[in-house]
Amino acid sequence: MPSVSPLLMLDLEGLQVSDVEKDLLTHPGTGGLILFTRNYQDRQQLAELVRQIRAVRPEILIAVDQEGGRVQRFRDGFVRLPPMAALGRRYDQAPQAAVADAALLGELMASELTELDIDLSFAPVLDLDYGTSTVIGDRSFHGDADAMIALASAFIDGMSAAGMAATGKHFPGHGHVVADSHLELPVDPRPLAEIEAADLRPFVALAQKLDGIMPAHVIYSAVENQTAGFSRYWLQTRLREQMGFRGVIFSDDLSMAGAHGVGGYPERARAALEAGCDMVLACNNRAGAEQVLDFLAATRFSGQVPASGLRARPRRPMENTKRRAATELAAALTELR
Repeated sequence: MPSVSPLLMLDLEGLQVSDVEKDLLTHPGTGGLILFTRNYQDRQQLAELVRQIRAVRPEILIAVDQEGGRVQRFRDGFVRLPPMAALGRRYDQAPQAAVADAALLGELMASELTELDIDLSFAPVLDLDYGTSTVIGDRSFHGDADAMIALASAFIDGMSAAGMAATGKHFPGHGHVVADSHLELPVDPRPLAEIEAADLRPFVALAQKLDGIMPAHVIYSAVENQTAGFSRYWLQTRLREQMGFRGVIFSDDLSMAGAHGVGGYPERARAALEAGCDMVLACNNRAGAEQVLDFLAATRFSGQVPASGLRARPRRPMENTKRRAATELAAALTELR
């Protein structure tokens, strides 16, 4: 068997690691694990689950989507984070205060996870809000690129203060299309110059601060008839060569409808890795994840940048006064929705 690189991020079915899942975690093609709401009961259970995972595979990258608002997998026992659009509204009234608030919430979000030995939240969302997307919406900080850059940069600084790497999504911008790429394949027909003038700007401005980037399952039809996550143009020419991004490129979930156009799970994994992804996600479909592992075992793919470099580097616990201020801020911004 050829050498197998740890290029797959998969998921678990429940609150504990099953014997079958132990085998999946020890497969050399597995490099990451993403947790969902179904994997969470309370903080004590989550701490035990992470302990079980680390006992099987100590070095594995453990991730979650803990953005805030609609997309926060762990809620009870964690601070309820506001949608990032709440920071955008505050920015319109008091820009400097909003930037400080973004850093505070970024640190709070990351601290609550790193304290439990969770490495990564796939954040921040860098998509601009055009008021039309069914899946982005208030997950976006703002509709203006300059405001987005200011707020997201501060949020990244907060994450970094807690020892967590930042992953920007969904490159080069998912906010303009109406369709939800979880359910269908969106097409953005705008000219490249229009995308460059707005949606791409946060990614360009923040590329050197980001440790990871996740491309969109969106076709930008004026550029090519392939989704960004399967595109050498977007991932190699633009992201690596022109923007100088040196971090990890994660595929978005290969189970999403936006990824179905290239075939089954092995074909999707091949397309993403050939385009330039360093790690592929296959979630909510155990058979699909197993097919990707079989594919990886039969090939010699390797990522350009090892995802293991994104393991959390926990710092001192967040100071009590700062944590209290961040908790009160999160509650106030959530109530203002």
